[in-house]
Amino acid sequence: MRKKLSNIEGVRDTFTGVFERFGIKNGWNGIEKTVLLKDIKNKNGDVVSDHLWFNLTKGFEKLQLKEGDVVQFDARVKEYYKGYKGYRDDIYKPIEKDYKLSHPTKIKKV
Repeated sequence: MRKKLSNIEGVRDTFTGVFERFGIKNGWNGIEKTVLLKDIKNKNGDVVSDHLWFNLTKGFEKLQLKEGDVVQFDARVKEYYKGYKGYRDDIYKPIEKDYKLSHPTKIKKV
């Protein structure tokens, strides 16, 4: 769990992260592209998460990111539940609460 994010749940703030790579995930409308940022820091420079995945929105896409680029953005801290929620007995991933940064805006390279 991202404990430093849990302390500021619901707060919208400015964060920075280092672009690592693009990825994909299965979504409701088929395959969706994603962005992996590592070493997420708040505006004071404190690391709040080692990594976070974001959807590849137009804001991220227009930056033409390359590995190592530092990205600044505003986002809101939200809780979510992760783990397997299905009924198969052969999969064991217990459901647990975690925190994410949601609705990134004002995305830019620094």
